[in-house]
Amino acid sequence: MSSIREAGPASNLFAAYNAKTAAKPGADDPQDRFLTLLVTQMKNQDPLNPLDNAQVTSQLAQISTVNGIEKLNATMEAMSSGFNAGQSMQAAGMIGHSVLIPGSTLHLAGGSGVFGIDLAKPADQVKVTIHDTSGRAVQVMDLGAQAAGSLTLEWDGRTNDGAQAAEGGYTVSVSALRGDQKVDAQTLAFGTVHGVSQGSQGVQLNVGTLGSVGIADVRQIF
Repeated sequence: MSSIREAGPASNLFAAYNAKTAAKPGADDPQDRFLTLLVTQMKNQDPLNPLDNAQVTSQLAQISTVNGIEKLNATMEAMSSGFNAGQSMQAAGMIGHSVLIPGSTLHLAGGSGVFGIDLAKPADQVKVTIHDTSGRAVQVMDLGAQAAGSLTLEWDGRTNDGAQAAEGGYTVSVSALRGDQKVDAQTLAFGTVHGVSQGSQGVQLNVGTLGSVGIADVRQIF
């Protein structure tokens, strides 16, 4: 007399599939493994307690969802790799070029110091102040009205009293108003891209003494 092996309810089928998948990562296609388990369980089910059609249908829908997510993840990983490779090539082309990036540093050399500002909105009044290493204001520039966006500026090294400032490092601050409302304004530092690296934060540009910044931080390229 042949014996009938008892199988669990359909709700256990997906758990069995997960256990098999964990035991053999990277083996056959997940759907093939799932269907093999399903057919095996149906062959060995208890005739007096057959699998419920609704439960089987639900499990089939779940495995389709899991398989779709796996394919989506693989596609996203491929797209991410391609994007990173494209960013690296773009960044490599910037080596040797000068850029404006967020920062307040200004270096005066040869009677000239380049820097910039970035305005979130148009402003009626824009004022830039250059400070020496002790924090003392040595030059104040009244730029009047300016449009929104980045603006490149150059300081000739002249102080408020007309004297020539010593070469070296300075800092810049900016204030902007539209009517009586303050406008968000940011100072930009000028530097040269010396190299490119890629890490946990994505592609980074080495801008010498200004440190490393992401491509998205670059406001202008020269």
